[in-house]
Amino acid sequence: MKETVQGFGGVEDASARLEAAGYLASREIATVAFLADRMGKPVLVEGPAGVGKTEFALALGRALDRELVRLQCYEGLDEAKALYEWEYAKQLLYTQLLKDTIGELTRGARSLEDAAERVSQSDAVFFSERFLLPRPLLRALRSERPALLLLDEVDKADPEFEAFLLEMLQDNAVTVPELGTFRARHVPRVVLTSNNARELSDALKRRCLHLHIDFPTRERELRIVRSRLPDVPEALARQVVEAVGRIRELDLKKAPSISETLDWAQALALLNADTLSPELVGATLNIVLKHEGDVEKARSQLAQLARA
Repeated sequence: MKETVQGFGGVEDASARLEAAGYLASREIATVAFLADRMGKPVLVEGPAGVGKTEFALALGRALDRELVRLQCYEGLDEAKALYEWEYAKQLLYTQLLKDTIGELTRGARSLEDAAERVSQSDAVFFSERFLLPRPLLRALRSERPALLLLDEVDKADPEFEAFLLEMLQDNAVTVPELGTFRARHVPRVVLTSNNARELSDALKRRCLHLHIDFPTRERELRIVRSRLPDVPEALARQVVEAVGRIRELDLKKAPSISETLDWAQALALLNADTLSPELVGATLNIVLKHEGDVEKARSQLAQLARA
C-alpha cells in the first residue's frame, strides 16, 4: 500500500515543518530528520535527560503527519508486552457462548486425549485476529495510517528485547506463532531515545542514524522560551536563560532541563517579575532544581546568578 504522507523536501523544509510543529531544530537536527525520512532509517537520539529527545520525536510525527505510536521501555519489558496479547476474557466468553457446539464436537470421544485432539483442531477459531490485542510494535506495523514509532528510553530495556527489536526493524515484520507473519502496511518512521543508562549494541547503532542532542546554546534556548512563552518580557527571558546556563555549569546531580527553564520563566512572569533578583532566585530555585543538594550549591552563588 502506498504511503500518503508527504516527506520532507529538504533540510530547510524539515527545519520549517519541525518549527511549525513546535520544535526549534538546530541545523544538525533538521539534517538528521530529513535524512531519516528520505532513507527510511531509524534515528537513535542520545543525550542527557531533559534536552528534548522525546519532544523531537513527537514533533517529527506532527511534521510528517504520521500517527504517533509510543512504547515506553523499562527493565523486564519483553516482546509479548510490546507486541501483542490475547484477550483471554473475550476468548472465555466466546467459549461459553459456543459450549453447546463444543459439546457436540467432543461427543463420542473415547478419552480425554481424544476430546482434546478434537478441540485443538478448532484452535483457529479461538486464536484469530478477533481476539488479538495489538501492543505498540504491532500497532505501528499494522496502522492504517503511516505511523511514527517512538521507542522511549530504549536503554532501560534488557539486551534480549533489544535483539528482538533489531530483528523487527530489519524486516519491518513480526511473527505471531498462532497466526503467522504480519508485515508492515506502511513502513513506520522510528525514533529511539536513550539516556545512556547502559551501552546499546553496535548492531542496533549500525541500523540507526545517530543524533546526539545536548543542552541548547543560550541563543537557541532563548528562541525556545520566546516561542513558547511570548508574554514573558524579553529582558526577563534573557536573564532566566543566562542564569540556567550558569547553573548547568555547576557540579549537579541533575542539570535543569529545557522544560524547567520554561517553568521558571513562566513562574517569574506570574510573580510580575521584570528582572531577576537574589530574593526571587532564592524563592523560586526549587522550580529549576529538584535535589536539595543542587539547590544549596546554586544558592551559594545567588549574587552571580542575579547579576547574570
